[in-house]
Order: sequence, then C-alpha cells, then structure tokens
Amino acid sequence: MMVRKKDDNMYNPKPIDTSKVDLPDELEELLEKLAFNTHEVWSQQRMKDGWRYGDERNDKELLHPCLVPYDELPEAEKEYDRSTSREALKAIIAAGFKIVKD
Repeated sequence: MMVRKKDDNMYNPKPIDTSKVDLPDELEELLEKLAFNTHEVWSQQRMKDGWRYGDERNDKELLHPCLVPYDELPEAEKEYDRSTSREALKAIIAAGFKIVKD
C-alpha cells in the first residue's frame, strides 16, 4: 500500500459525465424514494456506530441533529440526499442503462 503525504494531491476524481443527462419526470418518484433510502441507510449505519440524536453535531459525543426520520429533516438535508440520488440515477442513464418501472 502506498503511503501518501498530506500535500500529495495526485488524486483527480473523474466521475461519469452526467452534464448532458436530463432526468425524466417519471423518475422523480424514484428519486425521492432513493433519497429517503439514502438517509435511512446513513442513519442505520450511524446508529450502529454508536451515534444518537443531538440538537447539535458533536463528533466526540457521537451526536447528530440529522438522526431523525426523513420527513423531519430540514429541506437542505433532504436536498443533499436528493442530489446524491439524482447523480446516481443520471450516471446509470449516462452509462447506457434504462430504468423501467414494472
């Protein structure tokens, strides 16, 4: 395993180019379901790691204000999960896959 120095910034992220992908309107329902699930998975892992709800984030005490049901999240936090999900869906489409609901 190569050991990197702090100032060794050779990593250059190259995500799939999704700039030309418009997410079809019919995927909005899926987008919201994925955003919800993203929060659920994140919350489950945090709780498994010993985190619990707190009014303010405290990494030492393992407290986080977003350990609440998705519907109770501030809109900015929901949008963060939507953005992650949106990019995943766009990457799937950019890679040539089609998303079809049964």
